[in-house]
Amino acid sequence: MKLLILLGLMVTSLSFAQPLKIRNTQGGLFSLGVRTTLSTFNHGEFGNTGFGLGGQYRIQLANKINTDWFFDYITGDIGNFAHRTDYHIGWSVLFYPMKNLTPKVRPYILAGHCFDYTRLVDNSDRSNFTERWSSAIQGGIGAHFNVSERLDLSLVSQYMIHMGSDVHADLHGGHVEFHEEKGASLEGHLLFHFGINYKIGDLWH
Repeated sequence: MKLLILLGLMVTSLSFAQPLKIRNTQGGLFSLGVRTTLSTFNHGEFGNTGFGLGGQYRIQLANKINTDWFFDYITGDIGNFAHRTDYHIGWSVLFYPMKNLTPKVRPYILAGHCFDYTRLVDNSDRSNFTERWSSAIQGGIGAHFNVSERLDLSLVSQYMIHMGSDVHADLHGGHVEFHEEKGASLEGHLLFHFGINYKIGDLWH
């Protein structure tokens, strides 16, 4: 959170100092940003909530189409006996279906794909763990809140479905046991992101 505040103060000062030069359309706009993430339904339970940090860059292709390339690091508890860490690296396509509600708000829908690494670890014995590599697809809705023509705050809600074997932890007789179910699993997360993004410039200018 301190990182977001410091970055926000820095890019806010920059955003009002330099006008954004756009050639013809918004295609080619390049942005950098950071974000925080709240992951619900972690390990299949709503109460097992995960929290994380991440970053992204955007390359806009046209006035109504943007792309988002991201990395997230998310951790969360599994009851009081284990914890889970997820690493996401992937991309999304953002589509702006309507004109801005106001000059300050721009809603969008998104769809995309990512690669995912998951690690489950016993709280009492870190040598007892399991891990999984998988891929995922995601879809959701969001909005940019434009502080200036260069700086925006973004709020996103999306559902991410992991396509791969399921890994989970259980407590049996005081001992943590990890299980991997072979075959496809549609385990998912409901994710909420809050981000700060700064438009560096027009790559096609």
